[in-house]
Order: sequence, then C-alpha cells, then structure tokens
Amino acid sequence: MKAMGNLKENTIEELTVVRLSDMGAFLEAGTGNTSDDILLHNNQQTHPVEVGQKVTVFLYHDPHHRLTASMHLPQIPLDGIGYVCVLLTTRFGAFVDVGTERGIFLPFSNMIGRVEKDQYIWVKLYKDKSNRLAVTMHVEDEMRRIALPCLEYKVGDSITGTIYNMTPEGAFLISKDRHILFLHKSELRDDIKMGSEIKGRIVFIRKDGHVNISLRPQKESAMGTDAEALLKKLTENGGELFITDSSDPQEIKDMLGISKSAFKRAVGNLLKKKLIDLGEKSIRLVK
Repeated sequence: MKAMGNLKENTIEELTVVRLSDMGAFLEAGTGNTSDDILLHNNQQTHPVEVGQKVTVFLYHDPHHRLTASMHLPQIPLDGIGYVCVLLTTRFGAFVDVGTERGIFLPFSNMIGRVEKDQYIWVKLYKDKSNRLAVTMHVEDEMRRIALPCLEYKVGDSITGTIYNMTPEGAFLISKDRHILFLHKSELRDDIKMGSEIKGRIVFIRKDGHVNISLRPQKESAMGTDAEALLKKLTENGGELFITDSSDPQEIKDMLGISKSAFKRAVGNLLKKKLIDLGEKSIRLVK
C-alpha cells in the first residue's frame, strides 16, 4: 500500500484511533475509506490506546510495503543532534538508528566522508522538502551553539571527545562536558574517522575556551616560559603577531620582553607542537 492522502513514510503524525482489534489499534488515514486505516500494532504501542484518542506516531512501511504506525518516536528532537549508529549503507546513502522502528535516511550529500555499518556518528535530525525525516552529518553550527568554554581543565590534562567534523586542517571533537577540541591533521591516523572517540592531552586553551589536543605523550620538559609568554601574547592580539625571526632584535624586545635568540627558541618550540604557523611577515595561532 502506498502513502495515503497526505500521509507518508518516515513522518511523525497525530492520528485518531478509530477501532481496536486483537492485533492492535487502527488509525484514521484521512481518506474516508476504512480499508486505508493504519495499523498500530500492540508491539508498537508504548501504552494502551482507546477509540477516539489522538496518538502521535512514526509512520513507516512494513515488509509488505504497507504504511504502518509506531509510538516509538525519534530519541533526537527535531532539529536536534545525537550520536547514533549506522544500521546499513546503500548505493544512495545510509540509514541510522534514531530510536524509531525503521532507520532514518542519511543521503550521500549530507555525509562528511563515507560511513560504514556499525559506525557511530554525530547527526542532526530534520525534515526534508517532502516533510520526511532525514539526517545530516553537518552539525558544526549546532556544536558551536551548545559548546561551553573549557574552564575546569589545564594544559597537560587528558580529555576525551568524539569527532563531529573533519577538515583539511584536522578533526573537531566534542567532549562529554561540551568542550570543543581540535586535533591537528599531522596527528590523524588511518583508524581515526568521523565519530571516533579520542583521548588526547590538552596542549593549548584558546581565548574562546576551545582547546587544542595532541595524541603525543607529554615530554619531560615543559613548554618553557618564553613559549608560554608568546602564546599568551598571540591570544591577546587576536591570534596573530606581525613579527618573525627576521625582525629587529629591539622590536622583539619591545613587543615581548625577550631576546631575539629566546624568541627563535620559543617559535621553534611552538612550531614543533603545531600550535603556530610562520608566515613571511607574521606568526599565527593554528585554528
């Protein structure tokens, strides 16, 4: 049976119970034909229903392609995000588990990279142009909205997050405390993919409360006072200083209060840690 009236699969609807049977309840399809009524099986009811009651249900096609109802609704709110499992992949995309009786479609156009069965990923639940539920892996705006500044951690602490975005610069993660973490591309391994859970070491806390992490073990020596001072100055100046290792020693002294040789050592230290980029006329924090 195809979609009836305005009712379609992969949608959430409020329908009226018109009769009961041993199998379950039948919901009015709105066609005026009782043979089109939609079955809400006993197994798909979260609580008993009565004739005349309006119930909110998720509609899907059963194995015989009949439109069927379930009271098991998505565990992700509409336009909300969640960490979900990939149920299967097809030549059109993939289906993910959001708590409904059937998986929700993730088209290739809404993927970041490719996904595989049993992989966990971050997604946003939304309605497509035909009013059907769908998901997208593009959740960076939502993550920024819910993110909290990292106040309870310090440089050197361990922190764990799951990857929600991958760019040419590296991977972005969200921690259980809603802190945004960044892992530079130089530390990405073949086994790291979208949704991977990563435990890293905080190497820098940005002014906005986001943090840079590293998978490399802590070195015995600390970063050094001069390098820490340079990072602080960069942060205070919006992430960029118009000074390089070819700058005049007095200019370096006036700006940072350290010698040119100390400045060079600090720059070398931060470059090794992938915390800064060195340009022709300036040094910049890695974003």
